[in-house]
This record gives sequence, structure tokens and C-alpha cells, in this order.
Amino acid sequence: MTQTGIKTLRDSAGMRWTALLLLALAMFCAYIFMDILSPIKEYMESTRGWDSGSFGRMQGAEVFLNVYVFFLIFAGIILDKMGVRFTAVLSGAVMLVGGAIKFYAVSDAFMGTALETWFTNHLNWNGDLPIIGAILPFVDGMPASAKLAACGFMIFGCGCEMAGITVSRGIVKWFKGRETALAMGSEMALARLGVATCMIFSPFFAKLGGGIHVDNAVKFGVVLLCIALIMFIVYFFMDKKLDSQTGEAEEKDDPFKFSDLGKIFSSLGFWLVALLCVLYYSAIFPFQKYAVNMLQCNLDLTEADPNTFWGGSKVTIVQYLIMLVVAVCAFSSNFMKKNKALKYGLMGLAVVALVVYCYMGYMRGTAETIFAVFPLLAVAITPILGNYVDHKGKAASMLMLGSILLVVCHLTFAFVLPGVSASSAAGGVVVAYVTILVLGASFSLVPAALWPSVPKLVDEKIIGSAYAAIFWIQNIGLGLFPTLIGNVLESSNANNAAVVAAKEAIKAGEEGVLVPYDYKWALVMLASLGIAALLISVYLKAVDKKKGYGLEEPNIKG
Repeated sequence: MTQTGIKTLRDSAGMRWTALLLLALAMFCAYIFMDILSPIKEYMESTRGWDSGSFGRMQGAEVFLNVYVFFLIFAGIILDKMGVRFTAVLSGAVMLVGGAIKFYAVSDAFMGTALETWFTNHLNWNGDLPIIGAILPFVDGMPASAKLAACGFMIFGCGCEMAGITVSRGIVKWFKGRETALAMGSEMALARLGVATCMIFSPFFAKLGGGIHVDNAVKFGVVLLCIALIMFIVYFFMDKKLDSQTGEAEEKDDPFKFSDLGKIFSSLGFWLVALLCVLYYSAIFPFQKYAVNMLQCNLDLTEADPNTFWGGSKVTIVQYLIMLVVAVCAFSSNFMKKNKALKYGLMGLAVVALVVYCYMGYMRGTAETIFAVFPLLAVAITPILGNYVDHKGKAASMLMLGSILLVVCHLTFAFVLPGVSASSAAGGVVVAYVTILVLGASFSLVPAALWPSVPKLVDEKIIGSAYAAIFWIQNIGLGLFPTLIGNVLESSNANNAAVVAAKEAIKAGEEGVLVPYDYKWALVMLASLGIAALLISVYLKAVDKKKGYGLEEPNIKG
């Protein structure tokens, strides 16, 4: 209510949830573009000459400016000075510009141009430099298209990170004193569905019309970024109307201050959480970019005949609709506490739909539809876990459990999946599905416990600065490990006869060739990150017990 008692847009449940939907849909589109090339890594190698090293550097370029040019800090300053409305539209425009550059880079229009020649002859830095060589977005030997795509992805990354913090601020503004936690959980759930959407539709558009056209997949992503910008523009006018009703200036958090860093970095608890964050997320997000290719190399899949239902275009739409049934029913069941029959009915329907979805993925014989189940269990249990931490606590214990599941999953992919798949194609698919779902559960456990723990570790006055510092440290890992995974794949498969033969076939002009990488050592590297995260979480629990941070205590008292 305003001071005169007149209702504002914020007082209307329909209008504030509409505002949330606009923001969430924008991030949904951004998440799809973020991983638009991940499901078609094999096509990037066979049609554009991107080996795993080039692919990894391009993917890691997303956070390069955020980390090493400190744009992540500048984004927070822009948000503080200019407010939610301006920053939302700006972030949408920046994402679209970066996306358009990336689309041009992988399109046929770029090939044979003077710009391609320039990129071929320049930015050929030495990738063998210790440490520095692993973070460079351009190195000698990278195709020109990968270099220009990396430039576009850097710009997109700046806009995406800016959009992320802006959306969080916008949700707080519209839901403060109301369903803030539910709103944030709903936004996160929809954004994670973007990952699944990308996995299903990126290969669909790349193969649409016959042949392989990787630029079609990126074009699909750019169209979604246009939609994201439109969502932000519509939100701009809604938010402006709200402020005109309340007569209030836009709410602003305390800006990032470098003077706060001394207080933050002197906190042992902060460092433990920051290190746990970068280790855990570095084993998840970079893995997403290679997961489909890893499954292609480890599973004995036979893609369905395109002349049948299972190999046609209609099955993609049907399977996606079934996925939405899984997500909506599983998520909604968490909020039916008073109606037990409806709650368990929705849960049952979600389980049945999930089984149907998995069966369809097996019949289609495509790795991307198998990995697309990754966020589904996370969508289902995120509200449960958040509610548990709020009312029961045990955040430190949940961090330990999440790290253990992470290690188990990566080691299963490395050592169990190849053997099972070799003896039974169906058995390999079952192991893959179960492992991916468990990894999704781990992905819910850690964030649900990690982020609410930060306010217990640092002074309330520097919470904003602490989060900014953690995000910056996290982005270092997110930029480094896609490159490291690619380098490990290339070095560990240098003498792999099947890999060498496939690469020669690609050089000879063959398209659609799958390079059968052995992912074992790359997965062991990711599992080692999980082991390190587990050790830190154990130490964090011990420190919490000694210093009384209250990590094992519930967030809601009484």
C-alpha cells in the first residue's frame, strides 16, 4: 500500500508474479544461450575444426572480462548507481550484442572473409605459458571462428552476469516482505530448465532441414536473447509504474567497497566458503559443457531412423512437453502441504512422466536428451532443501553430502559407465540416467546450504561485498576449468588411435565424425575438485563447531 492507502502493482499478487515471470523468462533465455554449443561439441569439431582445446577456451572466455578486467565489480557499481530498470535493459542489450557476434563467428558468412583472415593471423598467443596459458581465451592454433566466438561470448558473459545480479535485486524489490524465498526458488528453477531446453533443442536446430548447420542452433539462441531483451523492456515500464505509484526512489544496496576486502579476507569462514564454492561449481558448470560429448563417447547409442517417429522432429516437441510435466508437477508438489492427496498425486505423475521421458531418450538414442534430465531432480527438491535449512539447519552437513555425491558421480562416469555400457547398451543408459539425476540432486544440496551460510560468516554491513568477492573467486574457476578439461582431453588422447583416426577423417573433409575421446582423466580431475571440496566442508564443520558460526543451526529461529 502507498501512504494514501491506494494499492500498487506490488500489492497485486498477479502483477508481482508477472514481474517475476518477465525476469525469470529473461534468465531462462540467457541460460539456454550460455550452453547453446555444449550439446553440439562434436559438430563444432567436425564442421568448424574446433578441437577440445579450442572448444574449452571459447567456453571459458565467458567469464574472462568479469574476472580479469573486473567487470563483475563494475556491474555491481552500475546497478547501484543506475538502478534495476536501466541495468536490466542494458544487460539484455549487452547479451544480445555478444550473442550476435558469436552467431556471426560460427556462420558460413564469416568463412572466407578478411575478418577471418585477420583472426587467423593474430591473437596467436602461447598457450603453453604456466597458469597464464590456461586462462588465455586465444592461443596459437585456434580456428578464427573460435577466436571471434570467444570475443562474443566474453561480451555475452558481461551482460549475463549483470543480468543475474539485477534479477535478484528486482525480485527483492517486488517481493520484499512477501514470498521472497519462493520467488527466488521459482526463478532459479525456471533458469535451470533452460539447461535442459538447450540440451534438447540445440541439436534439433543444428540438424533441422537435413545436414549439419551449427549456426542454426546459435541463431535459435540469439532469437531467445531478443526475447530476453523484450522481457526486460516490458519489466522496465512495469517497474517505472511501480515507482511512480510509491513515490520512492529505487532501492539500492551498499556498493562494493575495496576497503571492505580487508575485513572479508581476514575471515577464515569466508575463505572456506569461497574455496568450497569455486571447487564445487568448477566441477559442475564446466562439466555441463562437455557432458553430452562425454556420454556420446561412453555410451553405445544408436540414433533412431529419421524416417520413424523416434527419429523425427515431432518427438522432440513431445519429449520436451513431457519434461515440462515432470518439472511443473515435481515443483508444485512442494507447496501442497495442506492437500496430501494432491501433493502425492503430483509427485506420482512427475515420477511416471520422468520414466516416460527417460524411455523416450533411450529410444531416440541421443546423448543430449539423456543429459537433459540433469536439472529435473534439482527442480523437484530445491524447495525441500531450502525449507529444511531454514527450519532444521545442518548446512555444513549438507555441504559435505553434496561434495560426496559429486565425487561419486564423476568417478562413476569415469570408471563404471564405460564398462557397463560395453557389456550392455541399455545398462549403460540406465547408469547414465541415475548418475545424472544424483548429480542434479548434489547441485541442489550445495547451493541450498552454501549461499544462506554467508551472512553467518561475515558482518551484515559487508554482505554485498562478501557475495561480490565470492562470485569473483567462483568465476576464476568457471573460466579456468573449461580450458583445462579441453587440454586434458587433448593431451590424454594424443596417442589414442581411434581419436587420431577420427581427427584425420575430419581433416580429410568428412562431416558428422565423432571423435571418441577417453574422458577418464578429465573426470578424475573433476572428482579431485569434489574431494578437495569435501575436505574443506569437513574442516568448515569443525571450525563452525569451534567458533560457533551457527551453520548447523536453522535460519528461522523459534
